[in-house]
Amino acid sequence: MGSRWPEGRSRGHPTRLQGTERPHHPPRGLGPSRLSRGGRVGGGAWRAGAGPAAGAQLPGRGLRDLLGRGLGWDPAGAMELLSALSLGELALSFSRVPLFPVFDLSYFIVSILYLKYEPGAVELSRRHPLASWLCAMLHCFGSYILADLLLGEPLIDYFSNNSSVLLASAVWYLIFFCPLDLFYKCVCFLPVKLIFVAMKEVVRVRKIAVGIHHAHHHYHHGWFVMIATGWVKGSGVALMSKFEQLLRGVWKPETNEILHMSFPTKASLYGAILFTLQQTRWLPVSKASLTFIFTVFMVSCKVFLTATHSHGSPFDVLEGYICPVLFGAAWGDDHYHDNHGGSHGGSHGGGGPGSPHSALPAKSKEELSEGSRKKKTKKAD
Repeated sequence: MGSRWPEGRSRGHPTRLQGTERPHHPPRGLGPSRLSRGGRVGGGAWRAGAGPAAGAQLPGRGLRDLLGRGLGWDPAGAMELLSALSLGELALSFSRVPLFPVFDLSYFIVSILYLKYEPGAVELSRRHPLASWLCAMLHCFGSYILADLLLGEPLIDYFSNNSSVLLASAVWYLIFFCPLDLFYKCVCFLPVKLIFVAMKEVVRVRKIAVGIHHAHHHYHHGWFVMIATGWVKGSGVALMSKFEQLLRGVWKPETNEILHMSFPTKASLYGAILFTLQQTRWLPVSKASLTFIFTVFMVSCKVFLTATHSHGSPFDVLEGYICPVLFGAAWGDDHYHDNHGGSHGGSHGGGGPGSPHSALPAKSKEELSEGSRKKKTKKAD
């Protein structure tokens, strides 16, 4: 008797037996989806070579049965669910989601909310509405302006996008001039605000990726140019804070973003480095997967920080271990600045151009001479 399965044919495919016209079907539970009613894979006896046909899709009924019997899963069923929900396909679908208008609207709302939190911003909007509007536009489009400045393109190029400018202007007007501050109160409600914050981080990561791709188009081997462009794309508003403060008539040099980086600024820098490595093929991962993973990280961190009203950074712990090793102890800089300031004080006081420690002996001699004069006056009395 000949072989039951002809050569070149998979055992999982229906085929005609030799000597009969009746098709042969796989045993029950070994259908194309490899999922039986109980959520198990072929009763635990699925054999190599008995898989589904190429391109076969998972039937909805099998997936529903698998989801409905969560407590009865075995490892094989869990692996089948993970293969059905592929990370690569999910990341690719996520990368195709358009940002305008929903995500851009959330980005504008959160950006202008931060502007209204600034001291004197409300009074500025009443007295100088044009200056307030310009500050709002910088909060919404400052990253594009800085990126165009770095790449030598027209700074007002993005303002040709009439839809985005009108949408941002409408958000600015509603936040500052809505009667009874109804719009402001609605978007400041914490659960609603957290949704907007999460959607803003989606836009931030997408802007970093697009900025690095744009810089790579101009400078194929310019790693630092790509990192700088992606960085300003992600945190251009914070980096332009000094110019925005000048428009509001405020000057606070101690709040320099370069000296005191916030979490979004640090995360944008690290993200720009990762996307640059991916763009130059040094990071073996697809852009869609990297965008999805980094977006999940940014959304999780930013939502947590906003919900807890924290101004910290998840990078503080890691930087606390790495920076002292690479750049010295954390308190070394403060000690140096203190001694440096003391040396200037000693030079003005006639201590001479010696080392920073020369100011301390001069001060102690003056104290000793003053104490000796007091003792002499007491003896004379």
